[in-house]
This record gives sequence, C-alpha cells and structure tokens, in this order.
Amino acid sequence: MRVMVTGAGGQLGRDLIDVLSGIVPPGGLGIPLPGGAPRGFSCDVVPADHAALDVTRRDMVLAAVEGLRPDVIVHAAAWTAVDACEADPDRAFGVNALGTRNVAEAARLYHSHVVYVSTDYVFDGRAQIPYVEWDAPNPLSVYGRSKLGGERELDSASTIVRTSWVCGARGANMVHTVIRLAGGPGPLSFVDDQIGSPTFTADLAGMVAVLATERLPGVYHVTNSGSTSWYGFARAIMEGLGDDPGRVQPVSTVDLVPPRPAARPANSVLDNAALRLAGLPLLPEWEDGLARLIGAVVAPGN
Repeated sequence: MRVMVTGAGGQLGRDLIDVLSGIVPPGGLGIPLPGGAPRGFSCDVVPADHAALDVTRRDMVLAAVEGLRPDVIVHAAAWTAVDACEADPDRAFGVNALGTRNVAEAARLYHSHVVYVSTDYVFDGRAQIPYVEWDAPNPLSVYGRSKLGGERELDSASTIVRTSWVCGARGANMVHTVIRLAGGPGPLSFVDDQIGSPTFTADLAGMVAVLATERLPGVYHVTNSGSTSWYGFARAIMEGLGDDPGRVQPVSTVDLVPPRPAARPANSVLDNAALRLAGLPLLPEWEDGLARLIGAVVAPGN
C-alpha cells in the first residue's frame, strides 16, 4: 500500500512515517486490530513536507497525486498556530480549508482514500461532558473554523480524525515548553480552567495508521485516555522530570498576561465513542504516554 503523508515535517507527520513504514511498532505498545494481535505496517510511504508540497497550490497537489497515485493520503498538513490564525484568517483558511479542498479533489480524481487530521477546536467547549463524534461543532476561533472548513471539504467515504493537545518527541509542544521553563528560576503558571486529553504522537500515529490502512470512513475522536487541565498536565510533566510540581501555579484564563488572542474551548475532552463502539482499541492513559515521551526526550543523547 502506498501512503502519501502531507505535513510530513510536523511532529505527527514524522511519527506517522515511522509507524507506516514499519520503522517502529504502532503506538509504542502496539495497537491490536479487533480479534487480532498487535500489528506492524510495511507501507510504501511518500513523505510530503511543506517544501515538497504546498497544499494551497491546486496545480502542485494535483500533479503530485497524479504522479504518485497513492492508495491513501494522510492529510496532516495544517497551520496550527492558533493565536496567529486570529491575525491572518486568510492564511488559516487557505491552508486548512482550501488546502484540504485541493487534497480532496486530487483524491477523488485518482481514487485515493483521505484521512484528515482535525482538532478539538471545532467545538466551543461549553458542554459539561466529553464530546462525541456526532455532536454539532461550534468553533470559537479562526483556527477552529478553518479546520472545520477542511472537514466540510471531504466526502462521506473519507476519514476524519479529531485529536487534542498533541505532543511528540519532535517539534514544539507542551512537554518541550515545560522542560524549557523548568530549567529557569521561579514558578510556572498554567491555566486550570481548560481541560482536555493530552495525546502523544507515538500513540496517535498508530491509530491513524490503522484507520488509514483499513480505510475506515467517518469521524473518529482519537486521544489518549483520561483528562486533565493544563495546570495538572504541567504538574505531571514536572513530576516526570523529577522536579518539584509545586513550582507550577494555577491561573485562570481571564487572568493570563498577556491575554491570548484566540478563544480556547474550556472543555476539550473528546469521547472516543466511534472507536469504542466499533470495537477498536482505545489509546493508553495520557499519564502512560507522558512517561514514555519524557523517557524518550530526556534520554542520553537527546
């Protein structure tokens, strides 16, 4: 199976390449298919980072897909700078919505299955319980609206994977931020009134690979199990580093200095209902994924 990965230079994209090509087992622990043993993959993976493929250019996307004829396109390319999207909505919609339109068009022309990586930001976060795949989106930010725009460019045969609070060994994310801040003096402040499910690319990539290679259609929420606040997440990272979690201080979103331009959903917890109801395995608890990521990041030589 030939799989093209857009956004291959991102933290998820790089783990997807490793998992799909069989360099590492899926999910670190191995993700079993229903009734089966943990499986690996041996796909013909074609990485397409931004330098190789600008998804906003229709001609480039059509030519790339025509030349490669992939069986599956995992569309992970996105502009994810949430606050920057507020200042430049045209760029946000150009990459996240129109770029997805271009990928979807090419996939229809050359019979490729699309797996689109989306986000918890398509919801407003006002619900008191986790969001299931069939809940109505209502994004609060330009980023969320642009990613929802991308979802709406896909047909019903495509796969949409919504995830949240993504962290990997490579790239900028919460774990790397806390590690950097922990090296300095004084307290660290993180909001305690936004909750979500930290999700680790080593685990996420394995499930995306399953959904891609099985060509399972529809919307799937894919996050590590459990939930916490950013404050609780930061404390857990500090504890995992062997540092004092008491250095982390809670702050409310309205008291952030400076305030963030983009509104964040207060409740980002996604119920992985479609996976559960389909008999597919859920990802490990987020604490487990965090421990493995910290081990990988702080290991000698990293």
